[in-house]
Amino acid sequence: MSYSYIINVEAAIMKNGQFLLIQRSPEEEHAGGLYSLPGGKMEFSPDSLDVLEDNVRREIKEEIGLTLDGDLTYVHSNTFLIGDIQVLNVVFLTADFKGEPYIKSPEEVADMVWVEPDLNESPVPIPPWTANSIQKAVERQSKIYF
Repeated sequence: MSYSYIINVEAAIMKNGQFLLIQRSPEEEHAGGLYSLPGGKMEFSPDSLDVLEDNVRREIKEEIGLTLDGDLTYVHSNTFLIGDIQVLNVVFLTADFKGEPYIKSPEEVADMVWVEPDLNESPVPIPPWTANSIQKAVERQSKIYF
């Protein structure tokens, strides 16, 4: 296995107790056509003091037009493979944003949907890794606000 890696950042965005999911474009190399939290690959920034947070804000703005405000709360991290390249995925939680989400980058996002944290009621199929991230975001949110 190669020692090359990619860092991916995602946002568990909450509004009225629901989470925003995007359907990845079918052309995406990893999990094309599946629903996930919005986010993407980190870009190197030599001057950033909050590089992960800055990158998730940039990705959300580029893909779905939202401006993430305030602090982002770390939820968890996981890994997956794209070919032989390992990806480190870092998930943040926020309910502090401006704007209404829209598909700003159709080459990356095919659809969007708000879902209840009880994923048994979801209007779309949710992959296990996305369900896990949502569950962990719910747990983190309950520790922060209650």
